[in-house]
Amino acid sequence: MSSKGKLYLVPNTLDFGIEGAGGELREVLPQQVIEIAARLGHWAAENAKTTRAFLKRVDATVPLAVPLQQQDIKELPRAPKGRASDSADQNAAWTALLAPALAGQDLGLISEAGLPAIADPGALLVAAAHAAGIQVVPLSGPSSLLMALAASGLNGQSFAFVGYLPVDAAARTARIRELEAVSARQHQTQLMIETPYRNGALLQALLAALKPQTRLSISCGLSVPQGWTRSATVAQWRKLAGDQVGLPDKIPAVFALLA
Repeated sequence: MSSKGKLYLVPNTLDFGIEGAGGELREVLPQQVIEIAARLGHWAAENAKTTRAFLKRVDATVPLAVPLQQQDIKELPRAPKGRASDSADQNAAWTALLAPALAGQDLGLISEAGLPAIADPGALLVAAAHAAGIQVVPLSGPSSLLMALAASGLNGQSFAFVGYLPVDAAARTARIRELEAVSARQHQTQLMIETPYRNGALLQALLAALKPQTRLSISCGLSVPQGWTRSATVAQWRKLAGDQVGLPDKIPAVFALLA
């Protein structure tokens, strides 16, 4: 029997940064997830501050086995600019996060929002865990990407997440047209995200670059009371005034297109 601990992939809520959106954890996360999170004392986190906020909410539902002040929370390493993320020292940094599990104690991996290792740097820690022979246990929870896809009415049989688009206007337009061409050729839904304060800019770029018949879906604030999803052709989106679109600049959004 292995003496190593397990790496639990602990889902976080999707309401981070949304004023007044936080509610009961049981409304979003299964009881099993809350109970496992409550007993863990070691964490690898995208952001230590948001992890403490998450654990405070867990403690209000199921008392923490290890007091919040004594929780061992280490942030995921960030690759230095101009250096490869798979360099030897980076690999060592990721492996070092697994020390509790290698010593026989369970470890939690948590993102700022949603499922860890999905559109999230934690995937490198999961890879390191497999390489070290540590059991990886994914836990059920919300994923904004899959929820947006399900609510879009676009093709859920073939889809791709392409992350962030270029900030430079010309490069962004070129990338949008490239994705539209791929979508048309493969009948594949293309999913993307943006920093919330650039939601409006991305929408305008999409409406300017995409063909009128291409279908565009936007999901905002999923899993919170004010969340919504709207799907329409680009031609239909273009007829809406800015206030009718209601695209906020502080709430995360997922954009999806299908040519």
